[in-house]
Amino acid sequence: MKNKVLLTAAVTGAGDTVKKNPNVPVTPKEIAESAIASAKAGASVAHVHARDPETGGISHNVEHYREIVDRIRESETDVIINITSGGGGDFIPSLQTPAAGGDGTDIQTPEQRHEPVGELLPEMCTLDCGSTNFGNMIYMSPTDWLREQAKLVQESGVKPELECFDTGHIRFAKQLINEGLVDGDPMFQFCLGIPWGAEADAETMMYMKNRLPEDAHWSAFGIGRMQFPMAAQAAQLGGNIRVGLEDNIYLSKGVLASNEQLVDKAVQQLSAHDMEPMSPQEARDYFNLRNPHGGK
Repeated sequence: MKNKVLLTAAVTGAGDTVKKNPNVPVTPKEIAESAIASAKAGASVAHVHARDPETGGISHNVEHYREIVDRIRESETDVIINITSGGGGDFIPSLQTPAAGGDGTDIQTPEQRHEPVGELLPEMCTLDCGSTNFGNMIYMSPTDWLREQAKLVQESGVKPELECFDTGHIRFAKQLINEGLVDGDPMFQFCLGIPWGAEADAETMMYMKNRLPEDAHWSAFGIGRMQFPMAAQAAQLGGNIRVGLEDNIYLSKGVLASNEQLVDKAVQQLSAHDMEPMSPQEARDYFNLRNPHGGK
């Protein structure tokens, strides 16, 4: 499938984007409908976070995830579902309570982060492979917690997408593989341009690509205005791509996007280089994914 690319639509995320773009889906119904529309536009995979329907903020409620997943599975699309397992990893430093964190701190255990994945058994889930400075927040994933979480994902039969926000995360992801905690050909994703992780540029992408195991598959995304330059770079280097409102809310300068518009733009970009997205079934076969609709 040299000219076929796994195209992921990251439809909502957990960031403070709802007030900035009215197209960011919030309720389980809206998130599912946006995932379905993205699939119809050409996405192979829908990457899903849940949000609190009342506040628009992050939700860890398994029932919100269940409604999203059920609606997608009951639709006329067969898009691959990829649930976040990032969960509560937000630590907000506070001078008043440095050990406990300040307002907005939201930390879950590995078991709690895994709960939506273990309950709903999507075909894929993300696994963030380290801690990082995330703006003025610290995203926390200690190594022993990640080992425990990787084991839970492995036991569930779900394929982990190894999220690497910096170069050290690749080192630890390879350690998880060496310890036997990741089955089959590993799937990596380079998360580029997030303050203060790896840069969104060609040099950084090449550096990360060159440090992968020989049997690894990989994908990359950039945030904001670097979404499409990084998608083009990844596809031309033999990788897979991700677009969507989780990472970028604009179709072009000053023009707010919808998820399906971003996917359509990515499909056109691929077509200009004689490439096209994999169908969900082609991706299941190629990456040997579990199929909740009754396949593998």
